[in-house]
Amino acid sequence: MDSRQHFAFGILALTVVSVVSAADTPPKYRDASPKRYDLTARASEIDKRAKAHPEIGFLFEKDGKPQDIEHAAVDTRVAPQGKLVIWLMGYNPALFERVTGYGLHAIQVHYANGWFGKLNKEPPPDDQYLGRIRLEAATGQDVSSDIDIPQPDGMMERSFQFVKWLAKEHPQGRWDQFLTADKKGLKWDHVIITGSSHGSTTSARFALHQKVDRVVMFSGPRDQLEKWYTLPSATPKNRFFGFTHVLDTGWSGDHYCRSWELLGLNEFGPIVNVDSTPAPFGNTRRLITDADVKNDDKRAHSSSVPGGAAVKDASGQFLHEAVWKYVFTHPVDEVGEPVPHDAECRLDLSKPAKKP
Repeated sequence: MDSRQHFAFGILALTVVSVVSAADTPPKYRDASPKRYDLTARASEIDKRAKAHPEIGFLFEKDGKPQDIEHAAVDTRVAPQGKLVIWLMGYNPALFERVTGYGLHAIQVHYANGWFGKLNKEPPPDDQYLGRIRLEAATGQDVSSDIDIPQPDGMMERSFQFVKWLAKEHPQGRWDQFLTADKKGLKWDHVIITGSSHGSTTSARFALHQKVDRVVMFSGPRDQLEKWYTLPSATPKNRFFGFTHVLDTGWSGDHYCRSWELLGLNEFGPIVNVDSTPAPFGNTRRLITDADVKNDDKRAHSSSVPGGAAVKDASGQFLHEAVWKYVFTHPVDEVGEPVPHDAECRLDLSKPAKKP
């Protein structure tokens, strides 16, 4: 290779690096008055194809009040990280305040998830039963014979339609960065999928099917009688993060512990008690707390996320601020040392977990 070829190759390499860097750099906000925005819209007004499913208690209105309000938040004062948090539970203002403070965009969508109380069976007909239902509710694809959720009512399409609406109605938030080049879908590899309890479990099931940037699982995942956790995963397992309280019956019954091991999260570090080990918690993916919840297992179940059940310190500040920041922002390539089956998991992984 002569000097001219070396020069041309160098220019090409610099061009490639520049293109990659530009693609990975979130667009800057163009906001004359930077602030934190909280935005709402009704799913039924954004997408006229959307339908209610009263057979599973999934409604647009109840007692004269709208049930399909969706929430979005962004803080244009904070340097953007180029990641979209999709929260699969009811709107949590305290959680959204924190993730926007980390430089993340966030939405909560109204999708057909009211099936759980109607269709949950123990024991299930097979070890993929709830997993198929979750996947259909998330994707709108016909993967379960036990439920019928069309695409417009699944989480994926509801999320896409909401972000498309936000890109048009709130340009200063730069929501357009999460749309594909052809504007026909979301850039799922820029999405952090997350939820608590039921939403945590659906987040995990969805991430096995669809590659996402990260999975944050609070008080979960469960589906303790199933084995869909062992399916091939589109999302690398080092991108799964879990946090729960040890008095939560999902923990004391070994359901979460089982799920974490079936997902293979022990490959990225031991189970770490965040109340005795400071951030970055050994770079692990499995976090627990034994903070004082007055021996209330129901409060324990809800205490893993910001809100009224979360534990506060003597000064009145939330005890687990560092945990929440860690699970949403810790570099995914920084992992703990792999460990074998943990003593904390008191179960035979070849068998279903016991009931709580």
